[in-house]
Amino acid sequence: MMELATITFWFSSLFIFPLWFMMWFLPKHDITHKYVGDVRICVFPLVTSYALLLFPNAPDVLITLGSQMPTPELVVDLFSSDDMVILAWLHFLVMDTFIGRYIWMRMLAAERPIQVSMPILLMCMMLGPIGLLAGILATLDVKDDISVPSRTIE
Repeated sequence: MMELATITFWFSSLFIFPLWFMMWFLPKHDITHKYVGDVRICVFPLVTSYALLLFPNAPDVLITLGSQMPTPELVVDLFSSDDMVILAWLHFLVMDTFIGRYIWMRMLAAERPIQVSMPILLMCMMLGPIGLLAGILATLDVKDDISVPSRTIE
């Protein structure tokens, strides 16, 4: 039987492909809005996959990172097992997909053409933080921005 880490790796790695494909090549299509536009469909399955692998490893993660200030050596030691490397990979997939979805929504709000949105979304997938920065810079004129609170925080 396949190990949990292998199952969660392949599920998540394959699950994201159609989402990214739709954001890259069909950014304004109804099917993209239906699946990528719904956070429950787009992100929850990835978070579930991550959580399935996190739970058996949570004590190690919490004790290691919660007992002392993380150091480079501590982080390298934490990621010395296959399960922890896969867990980190799943973390990347969840966060990159969520960030990509956010930038996709900003690109739609800014009415950017696919020639602009596709390369930036590709950067979101491959270079996470750089894609996020490029996406924000390319959509600074967005007026109806979901990242701005709609009411004052009291």
